[in-house]
Amino acid sequence: MAHKGRIMTVLFCGFLAGLLVWHIALPDRARSETENRTLAQRPSLSRETLLNGSFTADMETYFADQFPLRDDWTGLKARCELLLGKREFNGVYLCGDTLIAKVEEPEAAQVEQNLAAVKKFAELTGGQVLLGLIPTAAEVWRDKLPAGAPSLDQPVLLQRAAEETGLPTVDMLGALSEHAAEPIYYRTDHHWTTLGAFYGANALLEALGRDPLEESSFRPETASTDFNGTLYSTSGIHWLMPDTIEYWAPDYYLNVTTWKSGRAEPGELYDRSYLEHKDQYSSFLGGNQPLCVIENPDIRDGSKILLIRDSYSDSLAPFLAQRFAQVHLIDLRYYHASVAEYMAQHSIKTAAVLYSTANFISDQNLIYLGQAGTAVPGMSAQEAFGAFLAGDYEKLNFRSYDFFSTWQYCNDGHLDSTLMDVDGDGTEELLVQYENSPGDLHAVFDYDSGWINCWELDCLGGR
Repeated sequence: MAHKGRIMTVLFCGFLAGLLVWHIALPDRARSETENRTLAQRPSLSRETLLNGSFTADMETYFADQFPLRDDWTGLKARCELLLGKREFNGVYLCGDTLIAKVEEPEAAQVEQNLAAVKKFAELTGGQVLLGLIPTAAEVWRDKLPAGAPSLDQPVLLQRAAEETGLPTVDMLGALSEHAAEPIYYRTDHHWTTLGAFYGANALLEALGRDPLEESSFRPETASTDFNGTLYSTSGIHWLMPDTIEYWAPDYYLNVTTWKSGRAEPGELYDRSYLEHKDQYSSFLGGNQPLCVIENPDIRDGSKILLIRDSYSDSLAPFLAQRFAQVHLIDLRYYHASVAEYMAQHSIKTAAVLYSTANFISDQNLIYLGQAGTAVPGMSAQEAFGAFLAGDYEKLNFRSYDFFSTWQYCNDGHLDSTLMDVDGDGTEELLVQYENSPGDLHAVFDYDSGWINCWELDCLGGR
């Protein structure tokens, strides 16, 4: 027995040594397409990282991320757990041939804060603001969940949101539940499909008193038949049939402007370059961005709508562009200027807050909806500039989003700044330049009655 034990020990050590050699021989991967994330790279060894323990922790992460055949091992682990009767994998339920994300009970304080922010925003605008919370597949397809599987009671949340905000609501739950037997959500991703977005768009149009769209007027284009979405990546369930992505609305006549890079530039209704990568859903409008505007030149009535949105609206917006001359989309994860002021500047009278319930209850950026776009009382220029440089934008208001987004894009934190009375009016302006760039004046800002204004901004030297 002792002899057999020694043999097993030798074999096991040999196995580990083989894995180590394999790991060293293989080139490090920058990204996992299966998990849709950047992988850890070999950490640098220094006296500081060794003493504070970060090197050891980073090495553990590095070895885990770069482990040979990591994606295959992850899938094998999920298969073994399935054989043991498990039906939840990293917060994802396996429901036959469909993956459904579990929606956890939210933090009460976060929900309260977000509802208050939406209500405040409606008060600030003085226009028409609708609340459209989109139920996830865990609610509409609740009958597919494993028996006894816990998931947030979303209708209760929807009722609470309507009562506490006092806003007119979009009956997304009713619209989607009516078509629950249809493929309105992806099987491997948390988003709704283009069909689901179509029903959601009609629910919004109905709430606005506008004519619904006819499904027969669209000719769906199959953009991809090999889409493996976020739930595929999260769960480790890698053996289901991929999803199909469809584009319904034609894009040849719609004009899209994006601020994805921090500056206004031509965008695309469907950015097909994403179809070559894992994150194919981002082909709708080109994925996450602070601000996007879709214009339909065939509609000349001046109609405009603003969507305060998450990624669900990326596939919904092309449908709204069939009924509005302009569709504006703002993502509060990246847009921190006053939304109320944006509406006023662009003469937008109608807005809709469109979020999936899962995102709404957890998003910490809805607080930016409460920015009034008016003077901040009691704040000196020095205090305002200090907050500006520190990135504490919720305390500030900006005359132009173009300048603000460009500032965010080119500000990498390696900046020198000083206060100087440039124009001799007795008040100091903020001058900013990159470190080690004396003689180059890259940006000038002033502060007037609660507003940050930009005199000059050349992207801080074009970086």
